[in-house]
Amino acid sequence: MVELQEVAMKEFRESFVEALMDLAAKNRNIIAITPDLMGPMGLAPFAKRFPDQFFNIGIAEQNGVGFAAGLALEGKIPFVVTFSTFTTGRAFEQIRVDVAYMNTNVKIVGMAAGLTGGLTGSTHMGIEELATMRALPNMTVVAPADANSTAAAVAAIVDYQGPVYLRLGRPADPTIYPEDTEFVIGRAFELRQGDDVALIGVGPSVYQCLVAADNLAKEGINCRVLDVATIKPLDEEAIVACARETKGIVTVEEHSILGGLGGAVSEVVAGRHPCRVERVGLRDVWPPAGDMNDLRRIMKVDAPAIEEAVRSVLGR
Repeated sequence: MVELQEVAMKEFRESFVEALMDLAAKNRNIIAITPDLMGPMGLAPFAKRFPDQFFNIGIAEQNGVGFAAGLALEGKIPFVVTFSTFTTGRAFEQIRVDVAYMNTNVKIVGMAAGLTGGLTGSTHMGIEELATMRALPNMTVVAPADANSTAAAVAAIVDYQGPVYLRLGRPADPTIYPEDTEFVIGRAFELRQGDDVALIGVGPSVYQCLVAADNLAKEGINCRVLDVATIKPLDEEAIVACARETKGIVTVEEHSILGGLGGAVSEVVAGRHPCRVERVGLRDVWPPAGDMNDLRRIMKVDAPAIEEAVRSVLGR
């Protein structure tokens, strides 16, 4: 169990690029593609080290996804890297048809997702793409909780045959997992045991769940914390266990409560073991521009908001 006072800060972006370079050195089929965002996506070191495995396709997300699908059909493993909202929004048709429908081995990397876009404002924040990506047949949706699990997720994604949407933050956030952590696509990770309320988080929200769980433990409330790092395929057995073994579930995400993690969890428990579910997330609103941590407080997706939701579930 990770002690929160010992956590270090590390960028999702830095960890992603480091992992991709390590893998690209061993596998020349790995290709990085970006729509004129080499600097913001941190890909300059990759481009310098692997010029034959890197393509800057200009501000043309749709072309980039189509190009990646063609590369995949020739045996390459292309990673299309840009802001989460740009590729999933501008190139949705290409992702839908060229990647998901054709079941090509393309990896879509959406960076600066959720509130990690911060000062860039709502136009650069992916707050709806979990819903759109998980709705696509053949699409696997992965969202690691920290930089170390990001590195492990990249390795798992390279070995996985088929379309993947990898949702990442960009700035430095607290690390939760050790550097040599294991990532298994489709598995949720239990980080705290507890039988009062289950906190089910995704991405950077998992850290907020851990903070809330530690704070609530001082009040005698024991929370289970689950990191659902794969939104699709969902680890249904872990979620059903939370529904059966606790008094209720609180889902936490930097995403709209419509169609994201909260929706996915609710679908599972409604069909298999109905229980009280409180969804902590963006409540059908556009976030303002601002500091990432200020936005978490303003949009009520931080630890105090989670604690309030837990008390609501328990009727306190």
